[in-house]
Amino acid sequence: MSTSAISGVAFNPASSTTQPGSMRTPQKALGQEDFLKLLTVQLQSQDPMKPMEDTSFMAQMAQFSALQQSSEMAQDISSLHDDFALQSAAGMIGRQVTLNTTNGLVTGLVQSVDSSTGSVNVNVDGTAYPLSKVVGVAPAPASR
Repeated sequence: MSTSAISGVAFNPASSTTQPGSMRTPQKALGQEDFLKLLTVQLQSQDPMKPMEDTSFMAQMAQFSALQQSSEMAQDISSLHDDFALQSAAGMIGRQVTLNTTNGLVTGLVQSVDSSTGSVNVNVDGTAYPLSKVVGVAPAPASR
C-alpha cells in the first residue's frame, strides 16, 4: 500500500471509495469540513520546536476560505439579480412596452415572460425580446 504526502496531507489510494467501473465525481470546492481536516493534519505534522514556520500555510487556507465565501456570495447576488429581473418583467405583463431593436423601436403589449433560456425575455405580440431591449413601459391603451 503506497501513501504519498503533499504539504503534510496524506493520501492513501487504497482507501478510495470508488467502485470498479464507476466514475468518481470530483468535488469543485473545498468546504469548511475539508478546511478543518487540512488544518488538523497540518497542526499534527508541525514541528513543535519551530511553530512559526507553518503560519503561511494557515494564512493561505484562510485566504482560500475567504475566496470561497466571496464566490458563493457572488453566486447568491447573481441569483437575486435574476429573480429581480424576472419579477420586473412579470410586472410588465399586460402593459405596453417600447423596445429598442436592431430594426428600430417596436411598441406592443407584453403577453408573457419567459426565463427558460437562462435570460429573461418578454413576449410582445408573438415575438420574444430580451428584457434589456425594453426602453419604456406604459399602461395598456384603453379599449374602445
